[in-house]
Amino acid sequence: MDLRNIAIIAHVDHGKTTLVDALLKQSGSFRVGQAVAERAMDSNDIERERGITILAKATSVEWGGLRINIVDTPGHADFGGEVERILSMVDGVCLLVDAAEGPMPQTKFVTAKALALGLKPIVVLNKVDKPAAEPDRVLDEVFDLFANLGASDEQLDFPALYASGLAGWADAELDGPRKDMAALFDMILQHVPAPAQVARADEPFRMLATTLSADPFLGRILTGRVESGRLKVGATLKALSRTGERLEQFRVSKILAFRGLSQQAIDEAVAGDIVTLAGMSKATVADTLCDPSIDTPLPAQPIDPPTISVTFGINDSPLAGRDGSKVQSRVIRERLLREAELNVAIRVEDAPGGEAFVVSGRGELQMGVLIENMRREGFELSISRPQVILREEGGLTLEPVEEVTIDVDDEFTGAVIEKLTGPRKGDLVEMKPAGTGKTRIVAHVPARGLIGYHGEFLTDTRGNGVLNRVFHGWAPHKGPIQGRRQGVLISMENGVSVAYALWNLEERGKLFIGAQEKVYEGMIIGEHSRENDLEVNPLKGKKLTNVRASGTDEAVRLTPPTILSLEQAIAYIDDDELVEVTPKAIRLRKRWLDPHERKRRAKTAG
Repeated sequence: MDLRNIAIIAHVDHGKTTLVDALLKQSGSFRVGQAVAERAMDSNDIERERGITILAKATSVEWGGLRINIVDTPGHADFGGEVERILSMVDGVCLLVDAAEGPMPQTKFVTAKALALGLKPIVVLNKVDKPAAEPDRVLDEVFDLFANLGASDEQLDFPALYASGLAGWADAELDGPRKDMAALFDMILQHVPAPAQVARADEPFRMLATTLSADPFLGRILTGRVESGRLKVGATLKALSRTGERLEQFRVSKILAFRGLSQQAIDEAVAGDIVTLAGMSKATVADTLCDPSIDTPLPAQPIDPPTISVTFGINDSPLAGRDGSKVQSRVIRERLLREAELNVAIRVEDAPGGEAFVVSGRGELQMGVLIENMRREGFELSISRPQVILREEGGLTLEPVEEVTIDVDDEFTGAVIEKLTGPRKGDLVEMKPAGTGKTRIVAHVPARGLIGYHGEFLTDTRGNGVLNRVFHGWAPHKGPIQGRRQGVLISMENGVSVAYALWNLEERGKLFIGAQEKVYEGMIIGEHSRENDLEVNPLKGKKLTNVRASGTDEAVRLTPPTILSLEQAIAYIDDDELVEVTPKAIRLRKRWLDPHERKRRAKTAG
C-alpha cells in the first residue's frame, strides 16, 4: 500500500485535534454506529479538560489505496520536547492556522522546527466560516512568517486550503462545495512525498526511537520510523546511544502499527512505516535500534534545554498526610525519575539538603500539568516558586528571553506596554492594529519578568486580553526584577476559620479562603492591601453577651474568596513561600512553620 507520513501542527485551540477527528470519520476508521468521543486523539484527562494537546500521538487512515500516518503534535511550546522528536518521523507537515487569529507564537515555534528540517508545508486556513475570519490577510501573514523564518523558495510555494474542521470540510477555493475532506486527502497525496526509506528496504534494519511509553503487559515500548530494512517478531536487535555506545541487545517481542485510533500487532515492519517495538529494557528516546551488524547510530535531533526549575519537596505542613497516600520523599523521587525518563524535556536532580528535588523544564504550564497528574495519583507535595535557569557564556551571565504576543483592546495598550517595558524590563518589538478595536503587541521579555504576570495582565485588561509566549533565545542578564508588590495575610492560629473573623479581615485585603476551612499557623489566607506581610487571626469569633439591641446583630456577608488555580498559585508565591498540593486542596504557606522560628523572625524584624 502507498504510504505517507505527515504531522499536523498548529497553535493552541486552532482546531488541530478536531480536524483529525474529521479525517478519521471520513476515512472509514470507525465502524458504523461506533460511539466516538469528541477530540478522540486527546486521550489524556487533562487534555480533555483544558482543550490542549500535551502528548504527541499518531494515528493512521486509509484513503483510496493510500495509508496516511498522521501525527498530532502539541501546540504549546512548553511541550516542545515532543515536537522536535516527532518531526523527524514525517515527510511533510500540515500547518493549521485560525482564519481569524492568524499565525500565533506557538505556530511560529513549531513551523521554524519543521522548515529547518526541510519539510514542505501544506497550509490549511481553519474556521473560515467564523464571522471574524479574514483568510486573505491570514494567508499573507503565513507567507511573511515563512519568509522571516528563512524558508526556501520551494517551501514558500506552498499549497493552501480553506477548511472548517468542526463542520468536516476542506476546499481548494473559499467558495467551494464544502462537502468533505477529499481535497485535503488529495493534497497530501500530491504534495507529501512517499518515504525515501522505502527504497532502502533491502538494507540492514535501523530505526530511531522518537517516543517512549510503557505498557502494563509489554513493558517498555519505543515508537519511531523504520529508516531501512525489514523486521520480524523474534528478531534480535541492539540499541546504540547518540554517541555510538552499545546499550543492550534484545529480542523483539512485539511489533505494533497504528491502525485508526488503536495499535495492532503486525508480523513485519518495513522501511518508511511508523511502528512501535517492545522487548527492550534500557533503550530510550534518541537511541538507534538496529541490526547487530551496524555500529553507527542515526543522527538525533537535539532537544532545547530547560528554561525554568521548580523544587518539589515533601508536604511537611500540619495538615500533611490527611488527603494523599503517597507522601514519602522516596516515592516522590521514583515518580519524578519515571517522568524524566518518559519526557526528555524534563530534568530531575536532588536538591541540597535531602528530601527535595529540583525539576527543570520548559515552562510553568508543563510543570503545572506534571503536578496535577501527581496529585491525581495521590501525591502530596510542597512546591517552590519557579526559578529561571541562567547560563554562563564568555564571561557573561545569560538568561532566557521569551517572545510575548498580546492581543488587547486599544484602551488597555498603555497599561500593558508600561508593565512589560518598565518593571519587567522587556523590549517592545512591534505594535500594530489587529482589527475590531484591538492592538497586537509583540515584546521580548525576560522569562523572570513573566512569572506571575498573567493574573496582573488579566486585571489590567479587564479579562479581555490574550497573551501568548514562546522561548525566543538567550540574552545578557538584565539585573533584578521586582516581584509581587503586595504582602500576604498569614494565619497566626491553628483551627477552623470563622465567618465573623474573615468578615473583619476583608478590609485588610482579598481572602483566599472561606468560612469553616482548616487553617494552621504560617498558612497564607489572603493578600494584604499593603506591601508588608500581616499575621492575623481567622479563628476569632464574636464575643457573646446577654444584651440584645437593634443594630448590634448585623448579618455577616462574606465576599466570595479568590480561588487560585494550581498554575496561578505557583506563579503567585514569593521566594520564602510554598504551595502545598494535595489530592483535595491547594494551599499557600510560608516556608517557616515552627513557632520558635516565627518568634525569632519577629524579634529580628523588630
